[in-house]
Amino acid sequence: MGFISLKDWRARSAGLAEAAARAKAVLRPALKLSDADALSVNEIACTDPGCPDVETVVLVMRIDEPTRALRFRGPLDGLDEAAAHALAEEEIRLRLV
Repeated sequence: MGFISLKDWRARSAGLAEAAARAKAVLRPALKLSDADALSVNEIACTDPGCPDVETVVLVMRIDEPTRALRFRGPLDGLDEAAAHALAEEEIRLRLV
């Protein structure tokens, strides 16, 4: 395992924060979230066989409903409008269960 400088860590952290903000900007309208609803997006390393190196976990927290976890099989900065709409369709199916 190599060392990472504080400067590099801060740059990566800032890049992930920007990617998260962009992802939320496309997810909120696709999911039709109200101002009272919350959304969390996180890029995580996935070590399971058949899983991409990284995936993005989206937590949808609608008021008065259970939290739903959605997975985008790719990095945070790869979550575009098409992926957001696919996740929104998945969330609709989960809400009907």
